[in-house]
Amino acid sequence: MSAQDANPAGSTPTPGSSSGTDPAKKAVKKGVTTPPTRVSTDGSPGPPVATIRTPAEVGELSKRIIGNVEQAIVGKRKQLVLSLVTWFSGGHILLEDVPGVAKTMLARALAKSVGCKFKRVQCTPDLLPTDVTGTSIFNQKTSQFEFRPGPVFTQILLADEINRATPRTQASLLEAMAEARVTVDGNTHSLEPPFVVVATQNPIDHEGTFPLPEAQLDRFMMRFSLGYPSMQEELRMLDLLQYSHPVDRIKPVARASEIVAAQQVIRNIHVDPRVREYLLQIVSQTRQHSDLALGGSPRATIALFRGSQAMAAIRGREYVLPDDIKKIIAPVMNHRLIVRPESRLRKITGEKVIEEIVGEIAVPTIKAS
Repeated sequence: MSAQDANPAGSTPTPGSSSGTDPAKKAVKKGVTTPPTRVSTDGSPGPPVATIRTPAEVGELSKRIIGNVEQAIVGKRKQLVLSLVTWFSGGHILLEDVPGVAKTMLARALAKSVGCKFKRVQCTPDLLPTDVTGTSIFNQKTSQFEFRPGPVFTQILLADEINRATPRTQASLLEAMAEARVTVDGNTHSLEPPFVVVATQNPIDHEGTFPLPEAQLDRFMMRFSLGYPSMQEELRMLDLLQYSHPVDRIKPVARASEIVAAQQVIRNIHVDPRVREYLLQIVSQTRQHSDLALGGSPRATIALFRGSQAMAAIRGREYVLPDDIKKIIAPVMNHRLIVRPESRLRKITGEKVIEEIVGEIAVPTIKAS
């Protein structure tokens, strides 16, 4: 914890105070409930110090972050919600889209909105695993090896064009994504929460790329694209970019500790047994469908379960509805399914199979208590 986090109101005595009493403490004594603020590194007031304890507070946190990111990312509310669902669930994001649609800006804007550490790795065929995880360097003065951490030691890691890295380098992220830790030279190092990997890949240009294997695709909780903006959204984008890049003007509106607290709140969201059975029926049908060579894994079941809890919390609810599952089922399941070759010849896709399965399974009726 930094000194600023330990003392949000600062340690400088206020005028007229003989002992340098914290004004936030004086306000509490007088019954004032205004939350203290943290001073950021540039001297401007930071986000209010708050603790996330309820789904309603998770919903308010989400609104703050989304509203802040939309100062730089125009017309992508659905993708921002999916990004927060993944982050609150402790998962990772795979953005698959053409160049120039703000994939990198999305990751940067999220990091700046929460005041998280952000690092970027530009994946190339000559990128080594140690370029990502770090390495031990011999110090001649001390005659000892010293560990120099790599870019994975951050809170939001952007792996740009991940499919251009070799399978060996891609695999170096597996432990970090699954367990939030990295092992180098037999020593295990924990990563600072809330840790999330945002990887991107171009679905058009496949020359010189190394497609992610199914085992690694399964590590990503969601895969989705941003898409091109409409003409009105692009006009708005030009207005924002006229004098400076809007992402540089984004200020923190939340703290990393609030994301961690939200992740704990989400685990307490109630999931009715009928909703659990509905979720399991969907995943089970993908394993038995005649058009699929590979269905959803148990990790997919967990991702749907945790993601539906996060979606409910973002909407301020203490319980999950079947609609919460429907909202996330496509980005959670599509990249985990493998369509049989003969079915691909008939223009069958994973998206169509999911739509068919969801349409055939009866939706349970859940009444709010």
